[in-house]
Amino acid sequence: MVAIYAVQDSGFPTDFRGRLYPEVESPVRSPWQRDRDRVLHSAGFRTLQYKTQVFINHEGDFFRTRLTHSLEVAQIARSIARNLDLNEDLTETVALAHDLGHTPFGHAGEDALALAMKDWGGFDHNTQSLRLVTALEARYHAFDGLNLTWEALEGLAKHNGPVKRPTPYFAEYDAKHHLDLQSYASAEAQVAAMSDDIAYHGHDLDDGLRAGLLSFEDIEDLPLVGDALRRSREMERLIGREASDQAQRVRHETIRVVINQLATDLTDQTRRNLDALNPQSADDIRHAGYPVVAFSPDMREANKAIRKFLYARMYRHWRVNRMARKAKIAVREIFDILSEDPGLLPDPLRGRAKAADDVQRRRLVADYIAGMTDRFAMEEHRRLTDLSVLG
Repeated sequence: MVAIYAVQDSGFPTDFRGRLYPEVESPVRSPWQRDRDRVLHSAGFRTLQYKTQVFINHEGDFFRTRLTHSLEVAQIARSIARNLDLNEDLTETVALAHDLGHTPFGHAGEDALALAMKDWGGFDHNTQSLRLVTALEARYHAFDGLNLTWEALEGLAKHNGPVKRPTPYFAEYDAKHHLDLQSYASAEAQVAAMSDDIAYHGHDLDDGLRAGLLSFEDIEDLPLVGDALRRSREMERLIGREASDQAQRVRHETIRVVINQLATDLTDQTRRNLDALNPQSADDIRHAGYPVVAFSPDMREANKAIRKFLYARMYRHWRVNRMARKAKIAVREIFDILSEDPGLLPDPLRGRAKAADDVQRRRLVADYIAGMTDRFAMEEHRRLTDLSVLG
């Protein structure tokens, strides 16, 4: 297999598809190193620190947030990319940026905003991620957004596969900067997407056990997970620690083994797929007609079982459901209040909203809400609805 992106001896690329707005590239950082750094320094990335993964921010200091999730995805993705001789910096960029468009309160917030925007152009976090890095970030004199490379934007748009029914913004952006939406993404973006699955399956099991939503007995029969749990318990028994000291180590060791086995299987199967395809360029990966980065058949079934279990036993747990319902109510009320009375928006959004038509005003409100952290959204809801709180 040849390197997907040709590089000089220095490790910098000899060719890439450039940026929408041409820039002089750095002599000391590759284009994708610059992309990664721009994502890390963006306002959108910082707000992930206080955005829900499963548990809302105030429910506990040790549960994952969208920021820690993104960092874990990037770590797994970079390790896999290195083992496969892929472009590590591009892989890391897509991994770090993949959740930039998430609303406060996780998928509950997104569902509420999608329903509110149903008749006004819609809302989904993948489109919002692209909007953030191409339009909403305001950091540079020469352009809006981050002006990421074509490869990073393509990976962000298509990391979950070809975009067969592009949203209005996807279509609008594609018209001026063609991202080849109908094909698969690069191997690097596919690695980032699969690393997302590996990370959240591992850490959501960990957080569910820590929170008491799940018990060791609940996961004993899960494929892959049950075997890892049994081995971890046996190791603690052989070491002879007191039972009260075992639970935390058993939990951590179980999750570590699960993540390692998922990542190892993905790497091995992908290497076999790449050897069979023998790609000579990144376009060979894009037009293979199937995802090249994949689990083996047995691991794919185990992964599906873990996902099904988490949806049934954790994501739909009554405690999670209660918080999700409250989150949806808060997001919808903020949206309705600010859409109906744009004079309540802070400057400079207020002036822009007053000059906008109905569709533009609601999109501006949706952007404002999507950029909120859990904590800020709760405070804003109180400011707008509670007379005892100053505006």
